Amino acid sequence: MANFKLPHFGMIDPGSLEEYYDVDIDFNGTAVQVDLNFDNKTIEDKRLETVKQFIENLRIHDLNNKKHIEKDYNDEEGDTVKFYLEHHLEELGEDELAGLVEPGSKPATHEKQLIKKLKLVRVGLYPDSEDQFAIFDYSIGQELTNYLVVINTDENGNLDYLTMES
Repeated sequence: MANFKLPHFGMIDPGSLEEYYDVDIDFNGTAVQVDLNFDNKTIEDKRLETVKQFIENLRIHDLNNKKHIEKDYNDEEGDTVKFYLEHHLEELGEDELAGLVEPGSKPATHEKQLIKKLKLVRVGLYPDSEDQFAIFDYSIGQELTNYLVVINTDENGNLDYLTMES
């Protein structure tokens, strides 16, 4: 098998894979970790082509994920994003919140301001996993909290599920 070139990762040997690869990329002015996770030592070029296409479309996947976040927030039965925001509005001190919400703004608007602060911090790719293909981690600030809004998608970026993790 010939080496395969992946965006940001460079050349990867599909016949002799490491278990884990990671890079930090500049994404919309923010450092985002992208990692590749393999259960097997080999993978077909076709599957790496899927990974390549996925990485090349991270901006589109991020935009779609933000729609999923908004939808969950606005859905009466969705509880992940609302819980994440409420938790941080209750737990963060005034000084910490000052950098996230407009000073003097009404508390009723703080959730909507905070949701706009959710930023992509990590993309985990699992090309040979049967459970999920990609995991996207979003945070209001990793220096403020270890809690994340986590979105799991298939190889086409379609939502599998959304959850909160730490």
